[in-house]
Amino acid sequence: MLPPIPSWDGLHPIIVHFPIALLLIAPILIVLGLIFHKNGKAFMVSAFVLMLIGTIAAFIAVATGEAAGEFAEKMTNAEAVLENHEELAETTRNIFAALTVIFGAFVFVPMLFKKEFGQNIAILIGLAFLLFYGAGTIVLLNAAHEGGRLVHEFGVRAAMNANGQPGIQIKRKDDDD
Repeated sequence: MLPPIPSWDGLHPIIVHFPIALLLIAPILIVLGLIFHKNGKAFMVSAFVLMLIGTIAAFIAVATGEAAGEFAEKMTNAEAVLENHEELAETTRNIFAALTVIFGAFVFVPMLFKKEFGQNIAILIGLAFLLFYGAGTIVLLNAAHEGGRLVHEFGVRAAMNANGQPGIQIKRKDDDD
């Protein structure tokens, strides 16, 4: 028998790990594409696909997080962390949406016009892009850290409700297990 499907607010802990993983792996493929120029196009297209899926997952993670946040707002001592997590998550989503569009243009516009960048220009553009991507990664990691604080410091977690329905529950420190 399959486990019950979580409600929209209960999906956040499941969904949130996809954009984190995919968006952290994409720059590795970009670096490989810059190093192995012969297969660079395949690495770059693969990086774009990971960025695109990761960015779509970031939009879903923010949406499920907003639903889950309604439950977490009931905690009096987690409000500042929750607010910071929400702002960082929205900023992360917006940064990676922009980065994905920019990277897509870098990869596909030359293919469209059948005029590739020279190797040195491609490396310079790729390295400059990675600098901006690194800044986005810092925001992503800070958002993830604040989410981890909500779980590990304040007890916000996804679990089954008393009636057997999945959803977000808040375990206060003074609650018995």
